Amino acid sequence: MRRRKPSRAELAPTWKAQHGFTLIELLVVLVILGSLIGLAVFSTGIAGPVRELRSEAERLGGLIGVLVDEAVLDNREYGLSFTRDGYRVLRYDPQRSEWQALDRQAHRLPEWAELAFEVEGEALSLTTDASADTPQLLILSSGELTPFRLRLAERRRDGLRLQLSSDGFGLPRVEELGMGRAR
Repeated sequence: MRRRKPSRAELAPTWKAQHGFTLIELLVVLVILGSLIGLAVFSTGIAGPVRELRSEAERLGGLIGVLVDEAVLDNREYGLSFTRDGYRVLRYDPQRSEWQALDRQAHRLPEWAELAFEVEGEALSLTTDASADTPQLLILSSGELTPFRLRLAERRRDGLRLQLSSDGFGLPRVEELGMGRAR
């Protein structure tokens, strides 16, 4: 007995034979939607100012730690110059007897954040002039630094307040002062 060869029409699936989507098609759509939602969450900043302020405080504390290490290893003096809006890293040049900025422009804080700086318990009035080349925080080649207290806070009345402080011998630590502004 000979089997007959099926025709093309019999082999090709018909539109009526396909019902719904395959599992792979559904998974691909879910991955694409998840990626788009994730990008939307990160781009809109749902994390908010609280997380960003903590990140700024940790970044500044880490920078001071790196500068302390660099000062000891390079046997050079470093400094940080603060303004109300941000800060700039400086290095002392003994040949010229002057402080020189290591970067072209100062690191700026977000518009909603403010900075206050105290040296040995005395509050310094910070200007908005980012071109000032005199550091308020000295980082010496001996590994010591100026005893300081630096507050980062949200400008709104009930915003988060953080503090970086050092006694001059240890690296700065970040502490949460809570919400709201102490006056």
